[in-house]
Amino acid sequence: MYLIREVFHCRPGKVRKLVEKFLAMSKLNEEMGMGKMRVMTDFSGAPYWTLVAEFEVDSMKAFEDMMQSMGDMDDATTKKFEAIMDGYHDLIDHGGREIYKIEA
Repeated sequence: MYLIREVFHCRPGKVRKLVEKFLAMSKLNEEMGMGKMRVMTDFSGAPYWTLVAEFEVDSMKAFEDMMQSMGDMDDATTKKFEAIMDGYHDLIDHGGREIYKIEA
């Protein structure tokens, strides 16, 4: 099992707007059968205005397949996704992806 964490450091005062986008995207992902995404914000630490979206996958192949399926969405789902994420680059200063293997 792997934990995928998408970490975004937002521009000052923009984290709430990004949270709303990621919560809507999480709902859409669930509707597509991609599982539930946990959306978290920083309570303390540096830098401020951090959003983390994380989810678990059974394997790296499952993660690759999930990422590939984003390009295979039907037109209606693609339009929903684009509407949700419209302008999100304006909210982010920088970010990255962390991948952890969950040890039993």
